[in-house]
Amino acid sequence: MWNDNKLIKMFDILKTSPQLAEAPVVFFMSTVGDGPLRVLMSTILSLRTKDEVTGPATVRLFDVVTTPKDISNLAVEEIEKLIYPVGFYKTKARQIHKIAQILQDTYDSKVPADLDLLLELPGVGRKTANLVMAVAFEEPAICVDIHVHRISNRLGICSSKTPEETEFYLRENVSQDIWMEFNRPLVALGQVICRPISPKCELCPIEKMCDKVIVKKLKLKRGEK
Repeated sequence: MWNDNKLIKMFDILKTSPQLAEAPVVFFMSTVGDGPLRVLMSTILSLRTKDEVTGPATVRLFDVVTTPKDISNLAVEEIEKLIYPVGFYKTKARQIHKIAQILQDTYDSKVPADLDLLLELPGVGRKTANLVMAVAFEEPAICVDIHVHRISNRLGICSSKTPEETEFYLRENVSQDIWMEFNRPLVALGQVICRPISPKCELCPIEKMCDKVIVKKLKLKRGEK
């Protein structure tokens, strides 16, 4: 049974594990800072893009801009050049430009500290909105990406089919006090050890806490014991 105390113990182990200190997410988060605009834009850039690519792109963009007005004053093509080679950079450049205009026109050039309003912005899904709420505004939020979703199921914390299902399960079953603990340590674990295919269970610092639910199914498909 996973309770808050067991989860806290797991997070403490992961956060102090030297194996995860060089995970790409650690570098990426160091480039994000705590400004709501920077957190929002960097998280949009991170979608379907490796953290080691997103970090430098975030730095390049914010070396040039600091406000929504600065972004609005750039041509979309200029934004494309700054954020390349993030995935879908052309689409993201248009989204970033449009978001900057909306923030200027509707929110007095401020990022709204409201999950529902964030979700109305172009290209902003639950992962992005929750990360902005947690990191930029320090409001209770669970940012569930593919790593958090996969590992939560492997550990046996939940049994869900989509990241959104995982998020809502965790919201209902985990204390708000530790919602914000989920993302970074589990993403680091997923990037370095708990891979989608052939996870390195023998290297995992929390192996003894893991039910290996999906891992067992993968091994059976491959004919492994």
